[in-house]
Amino acid sequence: MYIAYSYSSRTQYRLDYFIEQCILAVAFFLPMSLDVATLFLGAGTALWIGKMVLIKKVLLKRTPFDVVVALLVLLSAASVIVSPDKGFSFYNYYHLMGRYIIVYYLVINNLTSLQQVQRLVGAVLVSALLVAFYGFYQYIHGVDISAFQWVDGEQFPDLKVRVFSTLQNPNLLAGFLVVVMSLAVGLGLHMESMQGKLLLFALVFLLGICLVLTYSRGAWLSLVAVTAVCGRLYNRKVLWVFLLIPVVALVCHDAVIERLVSIFNPTDTSSTLRLALWESTIAMILDNPLFGIGWGSYWMVYPDYDFFLNNPAARIVHAHNMYLHIAAEIGIPGLLVFLGIIYCHTKKAIDILGQTRNQQVAGLMLGVIAAVVGLAVNGFTDYIMFNIQMSMLFWLLNAVIISVGQSKCR
Repeated sequence: MYIAYSYSSRTQYRLDYFIEQCILAVAFFLPMSLDVATLFLGAGTALWIGKMVLIKKVLLKRTPFDVVVALLVLLSAASVIVSPDKGFSFYNYYHLMGRYIIVYYLVINNLTSLQQVQRLVGAVLVSALLVAFYGFYQYIHGVDISAFQWVDGEQFPDLKVRVFSTLQNPNLLAGFLVVVMSLAVGLGLHMESMQGKLLLFALVFLLGICLVLTYSRGAWLSLVAVTAVCGRLYNRKVLWVFLLIPVVALVCHDAVIERLVSIFNPTDTSSTLRLALWESTIAMILDNPLFGIGWGSYWMVYPDYDFFLNNPAARIVHAHNMYLHIAAEIGIPGLLVFLGIIYCHTKKAIDILGQTRNQQVAGLMLGVIAAVVGLAVNGFTDYIMFNIQMSMLFWLLNAVIISVGQSKCR
């Protein structure tokens, strides 16, 4: 009897170890290869199910936000019914929503200690460093961006290179970098050892250089919001960072200055198109306020609301505004639930930050709060979570909040 018990315990321990390694691999490969990250997500899920079969017990923890998450799942599913192509919407829905919910609950149910969560965040930080290095490689060797139509050539004649590294476009890379810089800043501010602080802020510096090379105005604005959050929740002295903006502007390349100034004078075609897309999207919402136009159906419905391009062949896949896009596809109730998920998890993280005496927990929570705020602010001018990797990262951050909240080490 003792031998059988010992064997079962050793097997369960090994399963726990391999599940954690799969989760770490998901976090590490997420910005570099969605296929590889998905492979490890599937492997981790299979091992988790195998573990439940082995011990003959359902291992699914309750969280404070199961109801609001379930509401988002249900409202998103309901939107499929009104889609102009129900088959496409359903396929897109269960493939994407399935990933998000699995990564969320896989982390919550299998990373049960602060050390495990720290390793997860560490994997993200190392991965971001490699992504940034590849961005530097692109900048040094040059990337022809003329074919991508990422820049108004007449408005920004000096802007010839925008790096995007392993992600699909510069705005996605910029959004990812803001998230990771937020995590690193939060950890660095609460790091007790000077060596650890220097390493983390050196990482922030390198990622910041890469962020500049994306020339993503929305991400630059979200970084201002991240600085404000750190100043509010950690120390107001952090707000002195704002004084660096004019200094940076003076030493930067002319293209950076032009791009920075254009935030306050948006006359390029990119800004004009965004305004037109928002007008079209608002019309979609007004016509379909309850269930929206259907999950993933924006590109199919947009030609009916094309007030600007007047080109039936134009393929516009998202509204360049996260909130308008979500309301258009799954309805106003779906948007409210999504906002509820952001609010509930952020409020939970703020509560943990205010209650903990553990500097490591405080650093994690400050970093995650700043990262989510960065994504939320970026959402006003773009929709980077249209990208699967960025959406999975969003759910990963929410899972980190719950895992730390349930950890006994806080």
